[in-house]
Amino acid sequence: MVVANDVFAAYKEFGREQGYDLRWLERRDVWGETVEGRAGSGILLQDVDHGVAAHVPDESRNQTGRPRGSIARSGVPRVGNYSVRTKADVWLRNGAELYEEAVARQWSSATDIPWHSITPLPDDIERAECQLATFITEIEFVAGDVPGKWIASVTPDYYEPRMFLLSQVMDEARHLDVFRKRALVNGGGLMRRAGSTQVVGANIDSARDFTEMSARLHITGEGAVLTLFRMGELMAYNDAEKHIYRLCAQDESRHVAFGVMHLQYLGSVETDRREEIHSYLDDAEIALVTGASGQNPVARGLPSNAALAILLGHGEDKVDDGYNTLLAIRQRQVKEYVQRVRVAGFGERFENGRANPLLEQYVRAN
Repeated sequence: MVVANDVFAAYKEFGREQGYDLRWLERRDVWGETVEGRAGSGILLQDVDHGVAAHVPDESRNQTGRPRGSIARSGVPRVGNYSVRTKADVWLRNGAELYEEAVARQWSSATDIPWHSITPLPDDIERAECQLATFITEIEFVAGDVPGKWIASVTPDYYEPRMFLLSQVMDEARHLDVFRKRALVNGGGLMRRAGSTQVVGANIDSARDFTEMSARLHITGEGAVLTLFRMGELMAYNDAEKHIYRLCAQDESRHVAFGVMHLQYLGSVETDRREEIHSYLDDAEIALVTGASGQNPVARGLPSNAALAILLGHGEDKVDDGYNTLLAIRQRQVKEYVQRVRVAGFGERFENGRANPLLEQYVRAN
């Protein structure tokens, strides 16, 4: 309830006479402003942030966990060692929208997948399904662990990207859970990991900067997985698998959008860092074309590569046909990567010779 101004002033005066510090009662610029929900979507983060709560500082000195827009207090101990305190290092213009979409589109691997549609498959197909599911489970651990390490490093003043990363961790937990279930539900089981010398996500996990991590994870790593999920119909043998790929692609598309929009923002407000970002993309492209990160399921030399060829060819006896389809997926991965980088505002690398030359080879391969 909003108290009338004269009554409120009387309360404050009485409190001061009694020796109380009532500065916390001072009314802010948003006092009395109400928010009406949107039809069909309710009240969103971007609806309630106005006035002082909407001000996002270019640099934050908030080390106390104080919510953005609240009143600071002196003498409060630090509760977080936030290393990400510069807006450009983590910001994107649609962070709140992506978070709200993530919340609205959560799904359950237990109840939203028609598991009953899975019937016995030929041994070679089931082995391939289980090998692919094992590998995807492995890479989804990485896709959740890596952004999870950065969440506590981001100041609460930049709560929108921080909350989105929290939603991404939940998404990735659901992905590794659903593919683990697929490996075990039809009598197959978990198969080989990526390989004794291949550490999945190693170069992503070693990123020293949030933007470096995002370029490697969201732009290339998750982008490559998104392409595969979008083409899941080609390797699905029942409605359960089709649902898995569709729902996972829906989630991955948000993660990729986060990375694209973050690069777009940083490149536009801190132009002196564009060369730095190009260097991240240089490394990311090596991983994309060679599979160096171990995160691309269709990279040569990984167990998932042969499994995909069997699934796409519909059997070990048609594996050559499967590899031809797999090459088409590789080409699509590269083309979609190029499009993402262009949207992020760094398309000049494809005109000035900066991009990895192997990208063009994949696009032109027959």
